Amino acid sequence: MTAVAEERVLVVPTARFRSLGHFQGFSADVDSYLPALLEGDDLSYRPRGAMEDDPSFKQLIPYVLFRWTDDAGVVHLFQYTRGGGQGEARLRAKRSVGVGGHISTVDAESSDNHHDVYREGMQRELTEEVEIATEYAEQLAGLINDDETPVGMVHLGMVHIFDVESPAVRPREEDIIDAGFRPVSEILADLAGFETWSQIVVKALFGEQGA
Repeated sequence: MTAVAEERVLVVPTARFRSLGHFQGFSADVDSYLPALLEGDDLSYRPRGAMEDDPSFKQLIPYVLFRWTDDAGVVHLFQYTRGGGQGEARLRAKRSVGVGGHISTVDAESSDNHHDVYREGMQRELTEEVEIATEYAEQLAGLINDDETPVGMVHLGMVHIFDVESPAVRPREEDIIDAGFRPVSEILADLAGFETWSQIVVKALFGEQGA
């Protein structure tokens, strides 16, 4: 059995998510989804290997964007390329603006409150993947749901924005490569090379129709 198959990750039935109001793409209506999802009695931890191919469940994924605005007022996002050994195999070699990953039973060892477990999992993933050597302010900006791709069908993203005081965010993992802050305008012009979730969130929050 592989390590991925042995890991048990936090999931919610897709039917539960849809009962709260289905959407495709990005939704900024956090209050209608996250509390209800984390407080429901139908959350469970299931083998990640099985969940990757089971669209009847959604794996809950914190997806953190680091935003830095320089002295000239130009907005930058931290972005990188997923290397050959990092995370979800179907996303390798894609560029991304999101840092984060699965919530697992490891995160539930100190609490059975799903809100606490979610926060613990997000902080663990961030600590594993990047070094944040700057002060920041955090906000929960929305959710990503993409039922048009195999990866998206089994995941539900919670988008957090960390507004950093300086561009002092660096990768810890060797498989986070070609990393650094880049002006949003350049990312928008090069979106085709980014994973679908990054395309969705950058367009929604920073595109011509975004905030």
